[in-house]
Amino acid sequence: MLPSQKQTLLAAFEAAASAALGQAFEGVVTLEKPKDPNHGDVACNLAMQLAKPARRNPRELAQQLAAHVQANPDCAGLVQAIDIAGPGFINIRLSQAARVAVVGQVLAQGDAFGRSNAHAGQTVLIEFVSANPTGPLHVGHGRQAALGDAMAEVMKTQGWRVHREFYYNDAGVQIQTLAISVQARAMGLKPGDPDWPANAYNGDYIADIASDYLARKQVQAADGEPVQGSGNIEDMESIRAFAVAYLRAEQDLDLKAFGVRFDQFYLESSLYTEGKVEAAVQKMVQSGKTFEEGGALWLRSTDYGDDKDRVMRKSEGGYTYFVPDVAYHIEKFKRGFGKVINIQGTDHHGTIARVRAGLQACNVGIPQGYPDYVLHKMVTVMKGGQEVKISKRAGSYVTVRDLICWSGGVDESRPMLEQPEALTKGRDAVRFFLVSRKADTEFVFDVDLALAQSDENPVYYVQYAHARIHSILDQAGVPLAELPKAPLTLLQAPAEQALLRTLASYGDVLAKSAEELAPHHIAFYLRELAGAFHTFYNAERVLVDDVALKTARLALLVAVARVLANGLAVLGVSAPKRM
Repeated sequence: MLPSQKQTLLAAFEAAASAALGQAFEGVVTLEKPKDPNHGDVACNLAMQLAKPARRNPRELAQQLAAHVQANPDCAGLVQAIDIAGPGFINIRLSQAARVAVVGQVLAQGDAFGRSNAHAGQTVLIEFVSANPTGPLHVGHGRQAALGDAMAEVMKTQGWRVHREFYYNDAGVQIQTLAISVQARAMGLKPGDPDWPANAYNGDYIADIASDYLARKQVQAADGEPVQGSGNIEDMESIRAFAVAYLRAEQDLDLKAFGVRFDQFYLESSLYTEGKVEAAVQKMVQSGKTFEEGGALWLRSTDYGDDKDRVMRKSEGGYTYFVPDVAYHIEKFKRGFGKVINIQGTDHHGTIARVRAGLQACNVGIPQGYPDYVLHKMVTVMKGGQEVKISKRAGSYVTVRDLICWSGGVDESRPMLEQPEALTKGRDAVRFFLVSRKADTEFVFDVDLALAQSDENPVYYVQYAHARIHSILDQAGVPLAELPKAPLTLLQAPAEQALLRTLASYGDVLAKSAEELAPHHIAFYLRELAGAFHTFYNAERVLVDDVALKTARLALLVAVARVLANGLAVLGVSAPKRM
């Protein structure tokens, strides 16, 4: 059903329930799509829900509710028939005019179809990727990028004003390790040498940074100032600043290849230099929720449901990593973001209770349960039937750019950005694949499948449906301006009815994806819609001699293509007209 049709039915059932009870109905009416289309278009279990409190036979009550709904003038032209099944299920069949109304709505609304203003005026910050600037982005960051960018677009479809943010952990032990690694390379050492630092990063990219540092080259991240390599191998601060800027610039290229943009990059180091970490610590101390033991400062996080109290400041003086996170989220709240979604790996699971406890202890008005988290599991990459091992320390992990290049057939001997078609193909495959499963499930990325031009490749399957429709339209010779006047009630074949039902559910899928923070619902939906189209294409001819029927079917296919393109755009995937 279309959202407007659903609201009409909900209101009718609420009125019917009030009439049956003899008082105002204060419950919730649930309308569901039957698994078997033969059972109708919509099912409702309201009679069984009300039977016990009303002390009524559920089947008799269902008959009364059904009669009331059918007599409701608002349902005239919407409901064709209502049947009672089993102990009191109410099965509703929509009229043919109601079923085909979705086509006219899609044609009229275009890329706005399915969108809602339910959260107009509300603002949400989505933080994702947030990689340490210690190396190129790996496939785990790629899953975050795909999830985060799709999530941002999903939230926009519901009226949210979205702010995309990347938090750079440019302070702490890992950055010091990066500087030591680059210094060692600059001194002529390499992994395996006796004097090579034990915890150093071993990737070839470290040698590249050292070479450019010694050559006194200049590097610049997208949002930063230019940083010049001094060439001085004794100046650790100069090495650190150059290495961080170098890798941030490299990550900018990864993000550009992936088609992901951010509204703001936030540096962890700024929380220290601007005194925000210390201010957050003082708030927690002043709240009485901290204590000192063994030379360390602790947070009584068990007061907020954590399984044990947590160290805030270690005995040697440094803060544990959740403390700057608390300061950072206070800043998010102060900037006016009442809703915040963090997309991170499952290795951050333990952080959730600590950060939320710290925010409550600071007593600055932040609501409980702030922020929201979406945690994703690891990605395993398969290529040529073999797993590609991921090892950041060894420098052999799969980067986002690797995955895009492999999945698009990019010629790696040439600059990637000079091969736009291959780059788009690879980006489309990576984006679609990485949001096609729930975030909390592990994912196996099969590069060979991403390259395959077959129905087994989900993104190819969906894109091919879109391209095939445009091929039909090119052959039709019917002006698109004629389609809104098509006699849509002629669309009565089973495959046409299935397409109409699937089209009408798009708005509900968007709303569910936003509510559950789960963009994989859109990937599932697109495969379902593409499947319904392919079934229709195999069952019915479009370019028939009957001009009225041909025009109606062309209008239906234009609507299908529009919704396929809309859904793909939410996922950041292209909708080619030719393949």
